[in-house]
Amino acid sequence: MSGLLKRLPSKLTNKLPANNTDSTRSPVEKPNSTLKPVNNQFTKLLSVTKYLPAGARSTILSKAFGKVVPYVGTTGVYYETVDPNQVVVSLNNNKAVQNHIGSIHAVAITLLAETATGFILGLNLPSDRVLLIKSYSINFYRPIKKGQVAAVATLSDEQRLDILNTPKGEMVIPCVIHDRESDSDRDPIVVEMLWAWVPKSELEARRQGQNNKSKTETEQSSNSVTASTTDDTTIESDDNA
Repeated sequence: MSGLLKRLPSKLTNKLPANNTDSTRSPVEKPNSTLKPVNNQFTKLLSVTKYLPAGARSTILSKAFGKVVPYVGTTGVYYETVDPNQVVVSLNNNKAVQNHIGSIHAVAITLLAETATGFILGLNLPSDRVLLIKSYSINFYRPIKKGQVAAVATLSDEQRLDILNTPKGEMVIPCVIHDRESDSDRDPIVVEMLWAWVPKSELEARRQGQNNKSKTETEQSSNSVTASTTDDTTIESDDNA
């Protein structure tokens, strides 16, 4: 995340992705909030871009966040709404993300949900903590047949306060997948992502502990080999005697 603000494109001449002209509106109502945003690199970027036109802002955020997580950036995920109470990301049904029957691949849909829920948690985490995905549940009870899909992750103010006031914890963040060009009357797909967060200091301590353990095991193994070599030499010397 270091240097995120420096990665903003210098020009705003890029066009919006196809099929996003009328779809940049959130599919569900965004909750009203009276809470101030947490001060971290995500929210700093939002404050820098908040006065831009909606289309240009979404394009800039998509490019910047695509560089934060390069793999996500390669799939064409488009950040339509990025707010501490709601994140909406979309994906067009392009060849690169299709399965064998021309629908958006299940893995791409899962990535979309992971992106929406991960970013909404990231927006609400103080900068001294790190987030980690633990598990998720998704039921593909109907295929995504046509074009663009959107993932919507939403947090209430109560949930945001819980995240802020809990230095180490976990939370199931629901995500709704909308098939925007489907004529089906069935309900949208619902995904549950279980995210955890821990202090960065604790994660670093774990890493240091693992490094120290590995170093100790290496030293013990080396000492064992040395001792074995010494014993063999002694036995050989006795035989020569």
